[in-house]
Amino acid sequence: MPHNILLLTLRTFSATGGIEKMCRILGKALFEYGIEQHTAIEICSMYDQKNAAFNNPYFPAEYFRGFGKYKLGFTTAMVNKGRLFDVIILSHINLLLIGWLIKKISPHTKIILLAHGIEVWSPLSSKKKNMLACCSQIWAVSRFTRDKIISVHGYPSDKCKVLNNCLDPFLPLPSVRDKSPALLDKYNFGENEIILMTLTRLSSKEQYKGYDKIIEAMAGLKDTMGNLKYLLAGSYDELEKKRLEELISRAGLQHCIHLTGFIPDEVLEDYFALSDIYIMPSRKEGFGIVFIEAMYYGLPVIAGNIDGSSDALLNGKLGLLVNPDDVESIQQAITTIGKNKTAFIPNRELMLSHFSYTAYKQNLHTLLSILN
Repeated sequence: MPHNILLLTLRTFSATGGIEKMCRILGKALFEYGIEQHTAIEICSMYDQKNAAFNNPYFPAEYFRGFGKYKLGFTTAMVNKGRLFDVIILSHINLLLIGWLIKKISPHTKIILLAHGIEVWSPLSSKKKNMLACCSQIWAVSRFTRDKIISVHGYPSDKCKVLNNCLDPFLPLPSVRDKSPALLDKYNFGENEIILMTLTRLSSKEQYKGYDKIIEAMAGLKDTMGNLKYLLAGSYDELEKKRLEELISRAGLQHCIHLTGFIPDEVLEDYFALSDIYIMPSRKEGFGIVFIEAMYYGLPVIAGNIDGSSDALLNGKLGLLVNPDDVESIQQAITTIGKNKTAFIPNRELMLSHFSYTAYKQNLHTLLSILN
């Protein structure tokens, strides 16, 4: 039976992170579901401005309402509005109170919580854990996160489903085949050098992406892979930048590693084309959209094997999984791919069959169809 659906988000358009990206994609998939099923869909954001959805490509702006950080107004409006919908999808656990309040006054309404990663891996307060009972289902972005929810919070396994993240449907088709001469010159790279790339936010508060271990691994490979270079890309805070520059200096890799800062979306493909290996041996990745983006552009991928990264790499079918705490394992993976990059280019058809927008939309529709 088709459902009227209200999607609640913290941010949809006012930030560029993975959760916000998936809120936009989910909004598009729900809008299309509403058209196909002739049912009502609405998307509301606590922090976005009222006109944040203007001229966006994902869904018509009239389906969206932002509350511009007016938390009390958002909460009140959503509790009142929630009674009019069959299904409420909460994009983050920080919206759980609203779902719980809706359920109190409208017991028939089904509450779905999206679970991304570290925000749900640790024990919750007793109050928030009790609120989980209001959820008809939890949709986790990876099996790892699903397993954490079940084991840490005792949530019923039959009510905890997996909805993997997907590629942005508006991601440009691969069109760049050669390394950009301008970028080679900018970073003083040679045509035959092996270039590693990591793309992530470099934060002094989130030091779990594995780039420290990559720097350590490169220091140990200087004698055997002297042609190895590293692009550590993404915005950074000054405290983390200083720490990393000190690590790089102590390792004697000042001329091999470059902190690029923020990379605009319109030139991201050029950076993927410049690189030979995408590497991010994270320890706390909920899924890792950047892995499938790198694979979409044809890069071999190295990821950690103790978090949600395994889902993105299909347990090693699409790339190499390493112990993120084992420098030798990271070195071996770099060396293995460096010897024969072509052999480790991911199977594009297999990747798209699992992580395309089409596959995501089908998985979403299946979950909605079995919701009871």
